[in-house]
Amino acid sequence: MLVNSRQVEIEWGDCDAAGIVFYPRYFAMFDASTAYLFERATGLKKIAWTKKYGIAGIPMVDTGAKFIVPSRYGDVITIETSATDIRRSSFDISHKVFKEGTLAIEARETRVWTGRDPADSSRLKAVTIPDEVVNALKG
Repeated sequence: MLVNSRQVEIEWGDCDAAGIVFYPRYFAMFDASTAYLFERATGLKKIAWTKKYGIAGIPMVDTGAKFIVPSRYGDVITIETSATDIRRSSFDISHKVFKEGTLAIEARETRVWTGRDPADSSRLKAVTIPDEVVNALKG
Protein backbone atom coordinates (compact mmCIF):
# COMPACT_ATOMS: atom_id res chain seq x y z
CA MET A 1 0.00 0.00 0.00
CA LEU A 2 1.07 3.55 -0.73
CA VAL A 3 2.02 5.42 2.47
CA ASN A 4 2.16 9.18 2.70
CA SER A 5 4.22 10.63 5.52
CA ARG A 6 4.19 14.22 6.66
CA GLN A 7 5.47 16.21 9.60
CA VAL A 8 3.22 18.56 11.51
CA GLU A 9 4.36 21.08 14.09
CA ILE A 10 1.82 21.47 16.89
CA GLU A 11 0.64 25.06 17.09
CA TRP A 12 -0.68 27.03 20.06
CA GLY A 13 -4.22 26.92 18.68
CA ASP A 14 -4.14 23.11 18.56
CA CYS A 15 -3.87 22.88 22.35
CA ASP A 16 -6.43 22.91 25.15
CA ALA A 17 -6.21 24.46 28.62
CA ALA A 18 -4.14 21.49 29.81
CA GLY A 19 -1.51 22.33 27.18
CA ILE A 20 -2.01 19.18 25.10
CA VAL A 21 -3.54 18.81 21.66
CA PHE A 22 -7.34 19.02 21.82
CA TYR A 23 -8.37 15.72 20.24
CA PRO A 24 -10.66 17.14 17.48
CA ARG A 25 -7.62 18.96 16.09
CA TYR A 26 -6.08 15.57 15.29
CA PHE A 27 -9.10 14.71 13.16
CA ALA A 28 -8.55 17.90 11.14
CA MET A 29 -4.92 16.81 10.69
CA PHE A 30 -6.10 13.34 9.63
CA ASP A 31 -8.51 14.82 7.09
CA ALA A 32 -5.67 16.83 5.56
CA SER A 33 -3.45 13.74 5.65
CA THR A 34 -6.04 11.76 3.68
CA ALA A 35 -6.17 14.53 1.07
CA TYR A 36 -2.36 14.47 0.85
CA LEU A 37 -2.42 10.68 0.37
CA PHE A 38 -4.77 11.12 -2.60
CA GLU A 39 -2.63 13.98 -3.91
CA ARG A 40 0.38 11.69 -3.86
CA ALA A 41 -1.58 8.85 -5.48
CA THR A 42 -3.13 10.95 -8.25
CA GLY A 43 -0.51 13.67 -8.67
CA LEU A 44 -3.30 16.24 -8.26
CA LYS A 45 -4.49 18.60 -5.51
CA LYS A 46 -7.87 17.70 -3.99
CA ILE A 47 -9.79 20.31 -5.98
CA ALA A 48 -8.29 18.88 -9.20
CA TRP A 49 -8.85 15.17 -8.48
CA THR A 50 -12.45 15.73 -7.43
CA LYS A 51 -13.03 17.54 -10.74
CA LYS A 52 -11.08 14.99 -12.80
CA TYR A 53 -13.12 12.06 -11.45
CA GLY A 54 -16.39 14.00 -11.31
CA ILE A 55 -17.03 13.34 -7.64
CA ALA A 56 -18.48 15.43 -4.86
CA GLY A 57 -15.88 14.20 -2.38
CA ILE A 58 -14.90 11.43 -0.01
CA PRO A 59 -17.00 11.94 3.13
CA MET A 60 -16.13 10.10 6.31
CA VAL A 61 -18.75 7.64 7.55
CA ASP A 62 -16.86 6.11 10.49
CA THR A 63 -13.80 7.03 12.52
CA GLY A 64 -11.94 6.24 15.69
CA ALA A 65 -8.61 6.66 17.39
CA LYS A 66 -6.49 5.29 20.19
CA PHE A 67 -4.50 8.04 21.91
CA ILE A 68 -1.30 6.69 23.46
CA VAL A 69 1.13 9.61 23.91
CA PRO A 70 0.03 13.28 24.14
CA SER A 71 1.54 16.08 22.07
CA ARG A 72 2.09 19.65 23.15
CA TYR A 73 2.72 23.07 21.61
CA GLY A 74 5.97 23.01 19.63
CA ASP A 75 6.16 19.23 19.25
CA VAL A 76 6.74 17.90 15.75
CA ILE A 77 4.76 14.77 14.95
CA THR A 78 4.89 12.51 11.92
CA ILE A 79 1.61 11.27 10.44
CA GLU A 80 1.78 8.18 8.22
CA THR A 81 -1.38 7.63 6.18
CA SER A 82 -2.40 4.70 3.97
CA ALA A 83 -5.47 3.08 2.47
CA THR A 84 -5.77 -0.29 4.20
CA ASP A 85 -8.86 -1.77 2.53
CA ILE A 86 -10.37 -0.58 -0.74
CA ARG A 87 -13.81 -1.80 -1.76
CA ARG A 88 -16.06 -0.87 -4.72
CA SER A 89 -17.00 2.58 -3.41
CA SER A 90 -15.71 2.75 0.16
CA PHE A 91 -12.27 2.46 1.66
CA ASP A 92 -10.51 2.44 5.00
CA ILE A 93 -7.70 4.79 5.91
CA SER A 94 -5.10 4.23 8.62
CA HIS A 95 -3.23 7.06 10.32
CA LYS A 96 -0.26 6.37 12.57
CA VAL A 97 1.12 9.31 14.49
CA PHE A 98 4.68 9.18 15.78
CA LYS A 99 6.23 11.54 18.31
CA GLU A 100 10.02 11.28 18.57
CA GLY A 101 9.83 7.84 16.96
CA THR A 102 7.23 6.53 19.41
CA LEU A 103 3.75 5.52 18.27
CA ALA A 104 1.48 8.19 19.76
CA ILE A 105 -1.88 7.61 18.01
CA GLU A 106 -3.48 4.90 15.91
CA ALA A 107 -6.51 6.20 14.01
CA ARG A 108 -8.83 4.89 11.35
CA GLU A 109 -11.45 6.25 8.97
CA THR A 110 -13.95 4.75 6.58
CA ARG A 111 -14.77 6.99 3.63
CA VAL A 112 -17.01 6.75 0.59
CA TRP A 113 -16.21 7.85 -2.98
CA THR A 114 -19.32 9.91 -3.77
CA GLY A 115 -20.99 11.69 -6.62
CA ARG A 116 -24.24 13.62 -6.89
CA ASP A 117 -27.36 11.48 -7.01
CA PRO A 118 -28.80 11.87 -10.55
CA ALA A 119 -32.33 11.67 -9.13
CA ASP A 120 -31.70 14.44 -6.56
CA SER A 121 -28.59 16.59 -6.95
CA SER A 122 -28.85 17.75 -3.33
CA ARG A 123 -27.98 14.20 -2.24
CA LEU A 124 -24.77 12.21 -2.46
CA LYS A 125 -24.50 8.70 -3.82
CA ALA A 126 -21.69 6.15 -3.56
CA VAL A 127 -19.98 5.58 -6.91
CA THR A 128 -17.29 3.13 -8.04
CA ILE A 129 -13.72 4.15 -7.32
CA PRO A 130 -11.80 4.27 -10.63
CA ASP A 131 -9.27 1.46 -11.13
CA GLU A 132 -6.43 3.93 -11.66
CA VAL A 133 -7.09 5.44 -8.21
CA VAL A 134 -7.32 2.00 -6.59
CA ASN A 135 -4.07 0.92 -8.25
CA ALA A 136 -2.29 4.12 -7.21
CA LEU A 137 -3.41 3.71 -3.58
CA LYS A 138 -2.22 0.13 -3.61
CA GLY A 139 1.19 1.37 -4.73
